[in-house]
Amino acid sequence: MASVSEPASPLHIPVLPLEVLTWLDPQPGQIIVDATVGGGGHAWRIAQRLAPNGLLIGIDQDEAMLDLARATLKETAVPVTLVHGNFAQLRQLLDALKVERVDGVLADLGFASDQLADPQRGLSFQSEGPLDMRLDPLRGEPASRLVNRLSERELADIFWRYGEERFRRRVARRIVEARRRQPITTTTQLAELVRRCVPRGRGGIDPATRIFQALRIAVNDELGALEQLLKQLPECLKPKGRAVIISFHSLEDRLVKNAFRSGPWEVLTRKPVTASEAEITTNPRSRSAKLRAARLRCVA
Repeated sequence: MASVSEPASPLHIPVLPLEVLTWLDPQPGQIIVDATVGGGGHAWRIAQRLAPNGLLIGIDQDEAMLDLARATLKETAVPVTLVHGNFAQLRQLLDALKVERVDGVLADLGFASDQLADPQRGLSFQSEGPLDMRLDPLRGEPASRLVNRLSERELADIFWRYGEERFRRRVARRIVEARRRQPITTTTQLAELVRRCVPRGRGGIDPATRIFQALRIAVNDELGALEQLLKQLPECLKPKGRAVIISFHSLEDRLVKNAFRSGPWEVLTRKPVTASEAEITTNPRSRSAKLRAARLRCVA
């Protein structure tokens, strides 16, 4: 196939792009699902491998990301179907498309730079914005509501379960004290509160990092959604179909590792695949990425 120049891209740079192609191994005529299509960076590269008769299905729960993907993927070598939805409903989404099984599924569990850069999302403590954190702004409860209604004990539990924050009780207590005076509604309010009661971590890590991670996971039920995806994969893949999942923290990676080590899977990556020093230099967010791949042994 003639080489195709890459399209103008959104802010986000896809992590481990060559490694995704290696382990997903898309072939001409296959059907591949990018379950977190984002701005379409991985999807565009995969689509070039599926020509002439393949199909790419892109799923994302964020309509804004689908708009970016639509622009990125408007000229690809194969048809592209974009679907608004959560990969936790992968089986249901494929049924709606009348697709029984696919040859491969990719899920990059990280956030797009475009999402992090938008202060209205409330995903980052680097800029002032509403404390929202929802990936789908039409569903669920914003982080501000959780922060202002949950008990001190419930907040501490979230900070430990999803952020493994040692100072969880101290932060939860300060939040409850602060919200008696004024509701906590912005990213900077929460970040400054945390910085005042949690010491800076090793390597200069911002004290708010784990708290924001924990709230984001809780708001979007990220681990629950991942568990549902992992459970459904065997009934969505063809025999010898491949699953490639990129995680960004130990809670996600542990779920993926344990799922691939049980059931009808042949593990392809004995250890997680990580970014090269060259990639980390050009894309620092790739530093924490861990890719695991497995192949379905037989029909579930």
